[in-house]
Amino acid sequence: MKMLHTMLRVGDLQRAIDFYTNILGMELLRTTERPEQKYSLAFVAYNGGNKNGESEIELTYNHGESSYDMGTAYGHVALGVDNVAETCDRIKAAGGNVTREAGPVKGGDTIIAFVEDPDGYKIELIELASRKI
Repeated sequence: MKMLHTMLRVGDLQRAIDFYTNILGMELLRTTERPEQKYSLAFVAYNGGNKNGESEIELTYNHGESSYDMGTAYGHVALGVDNVAETCDRIKAAGGNVTREAGPVKGGDTIIAFVEDPDGYKIELIELASRKI
């Protein structure tokens, strides 16, 4: 088995696309409009997504829905980066919301930070060289 994508419901599709492409540096791979079914999709990823062995994020806009209750079960999406502090600086400069500055994870050495997308989804940034796998 292989992980293909994670789906996130968003309140404004273009706003979400702008965040994931302009602030996080992903590329918009494809969009799908389903007016009769009242939803629109956009798939974003790094390095070409599934066709290159990478996971994707499916942004789903259900027409007429502008927000969702996050609930208590959702955690976060994690992205590996070369330098968490520099990535946070770039995200802030682009207008993104850093909710936890770069630093070691509690009780460990892995360098992490958290950002939040426009719909409130948490995204963990993990410094690749600092993690143990």
